Amino acid sequence: MSNIEFKIISYLGRTPNFETEVKLADNGDGVVYIAEWNAKDKAKPTDEQLNALETEATKLENNAKADANRKADYKSIEFQLDYIYHNGITKWKTDHIKPIKDKYPKE
Repeated sequence: MSNIEFKIISYLGRTPNFETEVKLADNGDGVVYIAEWNAKDKAKPTDEQLNALETEATKLENNAKADANRKADYKSIEFQLDYIYHNGITKWKTDHIKPIKDKYPKE
């Protein structure tokens, strides 16, 4: 996702459907803009409103990266269930989950 997408998520307080509710386009120079606004719960934001959400959008973007990194490190559900079966939930949390969450902290 691009930074403007995270700004829009911050603005709406939810993730819109970027195929139907909020359509984005690239001007050819790498600048992404809102080409079409169909979200019914809020009016289309101004550039100033979106720019004011830079800090929140960066936080959401960083947390999304942490989520993706965590997902890649967690291993399969089969591995995790087998680990829980053999070692218990507490050991699974301390040995498997916590180190990954510590490695990829959220803001």
